[in-house]
Amino acid sequence: MNTITTKPAFLILFWSFFMMNSIQSASGQNLTIHENEYFEDRGVNVLVFSNQPGGMFFDAKTSGIEIIHHGERTATNGDVRFLHTPEQWDGLGEFVDRTIDRENNIIETRLEYPEHDFSYRVRAEAKDGGISITVHLEDPLPAELAGDAGFNMEFLPSEYFGKTYLMDEKSGLFPVHPTGPMNVRESGLTEPAPMARGTKLVLAPDDPERLITIREATGENELMLFDGRNKAQNGWFVVRSLIPEGAQGNVIEWFLEIHTIPDWIRQPVIGHSQVGYHPNQNKRAVIELDPHDQPETEARLIQITETGESNVVHSGAVESWGSYLRYNYVTFDFTEITDPGIYAIEYGDQRTNAFRITEDIYADTWHKTLDLFFPIQMDHMRVREAYRVWHGASHLDDALQAPPNYEHFDLYRHGDSTDTDFDTFEHIPGLNYGGWYDAGDYDIRTQSQYFTVQHLVHTWEQFGIDRDNTTVSQEKLYTEIHRQDGNPDILQQIEHGTLGLIAQHRAIGHAIPGIVAGHLYQYTHLGDGVTKTDNKIYDPELDPFSDERTVGDMYLPSTDAPGPDERVTETDGNRSGFFDDRWAFTTNTSALNYGSAAALAAASRALRGFNDELAEESLETAIGVWDYENNREPNLFRHGNTTGGRLEEEKLKLAVELLLSTEDQQYADAVAELLPIVEERFSSNVFMLIQAIPYMDDSYKERLRELTEVYREGINEIEDENPYGVPITRGGWAGNGTVIGFSINNYWLHKTFPDIVEADWALRGLNYIFGTHPESNYSFVSGVGANSQLVAYGINRADFSFTPGGIVPGILILNPDFPENKKNWPFFWGQNEYVITVGASYLFLANAIHDLLSE
Repeated sequence: MNTITTKPAFLILFWSFFMMNSIQSASGQNLTIHENEYFEDRGVNVLVFSNQPGGMFFDAKTSGIEIIHHGERTATNGDVRFLHTPEQWDGLGEFVDRTIDRENNIIETRLEYPEHDFSYRVRAEAKDGGISITVHLEDPLPAELAGDAGFNMEFLPSEYFGKTYLMDEKSGLFPVHPTGPMNVRESGLTEPAPMARGTKLVLAPDDPERLITIREATGENELMLFDGRNKAQNGWFVVRSLIPEGAQGNVIEWFLEIHTIPDWIRQPVIGHSQVGYHPNQNKRAVIELDPHDQPETEARLIQITETGESNVVHSGAVESWGSYLRYNYVTFDFTEITDPGIYAIEYGDQRTNAFRITEDIYADTWHKTLDLFFPIQMDHMRVREAYRVWHGASHLDDALQAPPNYEHFDLYRHGDSTDTDFDTFEHIPGLNYGGWYDAGDYDIRTQSQYFTVQHLVHTWEQFGIDRDNTTVSQEKLYTEIHRQDGNPDILQQIEHGTLGLIAQHRAIGHAIPGIVAGHLYQYTHLGDGVTKTDNKIYDPELDPFSDERTVGDMYLPSTDAPGPDERVTETDGNRSGFFDDRWAFTTNTSALNYGSAAALAAASRALRGFNDELAEESLETAIGVWDYENNREPNLFRHGNTTGGRLEEEKLKLAVELLLSTEDQQYADAVAELLPIVEERFSSNVFMLIQAIPYMDDSYKERLRELTEVYREGINEIEDENPYGVPITRGGWAGNGTVIGFSINNYWLHKTFPDIVEADWALRGLNYIFGTHPESNYSFVSGVGANSQLVAYGINRADFSFTPGGIVPGILILNPDFPENKKNWPFFWGQNEYVITVGASYLFLANAIHDLLSE
């Protein structure tokens, strides 16, 4: 939220005095079980395993007992764990079941660690003005867990930075940066030691919005406070009690008083575009309100003059939309205002950031993504911007053959065969060029690479953008931002992605799932990518530990880097004995082959006249993949999101791209044959199906018209579901990519069937990304708009910084009803991690909207 307060100083002092003196009366809570099955009172919710532990990426800090405190989720992971400060890949209990006892105000959850034959119950009971949390064991702890198992609750550091705490009578300060203390376990792994220990912990007695008291209620145990950031930068402050050895029954009991401000009301959020509006588009602010808030009767549009004056140019009644998730919504329409100028919205005592209305409003919204985000993500390149070097030329030692019959982290896996002739951990030459860092980490996920190349090509072809702001030299492995070199930047990015894809075919003969760090301490690497490996090819003859490099315990997740005694420094030219090279997962799946070849076929068109040799090789490779896959039984090996999409849909991509590149009738026939199969998921295939129309017969276009009519009727449901008019997804990864893809579909359908799909269905997606969304009103494109996401999960997240032009995933809906995007905590990957796929699709959409409004 962004507001400009107009309260005079004496009111601010009075309000501060009132809040501090209201604490004493705020502890007598009346928590009851909400209809959505969590505890609720004014200003506080306590979720009890509303979100189950585990998932695709293990610990996402969205499970166990959680606290939403004055509108912010401040605590999570209230559960039994085996480490003082567990990390992302450390074990979580498995959810068994949950019971709700409304009459007695109790929520109880059964969980287990089956690998330890250990089960337990976590019970939360609202009583006595607070909430009691107990852990119950039917049998004592298994012997191997004694001294390790305990009940943890984690508190978000950024909500407590600079605030104080009291442990019994001793005070402390929550540090902005961790300083210790640490211990080294017998295993050699490090772990934090307690910052404080006692029986009563008061968090933030100096802040009424974050004040929580935790009491150890058995009288026989203690509370310990840890700083998890000593172990991992994404760690939280952890409160923990160990389960006593030999104990059973209620082995842990805490009592929490979560202090609240009487009659607290969450400040309204005025959702609007932080970028601004074109004169001819619909302009509607969506205002999000606390359920206890009484809506204002009207809102005002203010025009700001060249002398700094503020004039009301439009006022109107706000219209009630209704409820969505946990909030109420009203809207304010100012479409009638078309005069260019600088404006702001006023609602109650709030005024938004200034924004513009002008015809060229979308002309440059994509510049930072092309100028900065994509160059910064370039792997195997040194990237410089003025005085700054974003990173060196990394991973020049790519890559080692990953082993068969092995499941890795981050959704990489091999079955019985690696589909290559390389031995396990043998160097595969020719994979050390091209490609982008996939996301806030450093792997090369092929699905992301080919999606990105394909969308960049279509952006180039559809809009012909020839912006030149970057120097790229593939020969010198060098990129410099803000330095022109006479070449369109988008073509240089297409070339870079294409080189990464073609490298797989040159080196191995087919597309592969990808290239990823071999060890977890490297996967969690924060810092310059060039320091992730020594950039020298691994040579086992230089490695005194080479006989130990077999799949086994050494690959169990651990973020502890090798200690001094384990580090190998022997080198010989460009080779070394340090086992730090990335691994290539090489399964020859048909879906990946089709998807990768589709991008190569597309790139062949864009690269004509720019890099003719690469263009020709890309097209020949794509045709070869088509012939190869159509003359073998498909390889359907699947694992996670690294082995390709749906087979028929990936095949459709290649058929369409080859049709566009060659105009060969065999590919038109293939598209016609695939249409009845893929039309059941029409919205997922619009992007490709529309491209083929000029090369197909009239019946094909007529069928797409029929499908578009059905599609148009279906998307009406979106307007009934939420006030933003875009699909807001649920799941572990937020949905900005879905919103952008939805809007791109609507752009193509409007261009093709303007009588069916209105242009506004494309426009509203960009407004959503720029600030008209739940929970806040900042732009999700870093550095674009007056107020944007400037703390995000990029390669520089440890610095609480951002990558200009990156697009974060956005609003994550936590079950059952809580929309969240943390602007002050970059480490939530599902909310804040940049990915290249969304960057590429955003580039297309931003240009598409400018194109639509320029007609």
